[in-house]
Amino acid sequence: MSFDPMAVAVDWLDAYRAGDIEAILELHAEDAVVHCGCAGSQTITGREALRAYWVDHLRKYPAGTLDDLNPWRNDGTIISYLTSAGVMSALLAFDAAGRIKELDCSPSH
Repeated sequence: MSFDPMAVAVDWLDAYRAGDIEAILELHAEDAVVHCGCAGSQTITGREALRAYWVDHLRKYPAGTLDDLNPWRNDGTIISYLTSAGVMSALLAFDAAGRIKELDCSPSH
């Protein structure tokens, strides 16, 4: 592994907090899949769908401060952060290039 999954997760949260859609999209692999449980359950695939998701998500659930950060398996990270809806948790799995290949987010319980 030639990247630091925890550093990429922090970069992701920084881009999210800044509302920087281009930076967020750049962190995702071209074939990334997002599973969101923030308001119901939805799965997002494809670049344009991912862009539309983030435009809406940034408006509804702006990110605040980091709550927790932990490694997950060999190629992932679990990051928790505050939003307007409370504490959210996201599992980020990465491809070999260090891009997010799968993101699974939901409210922390």
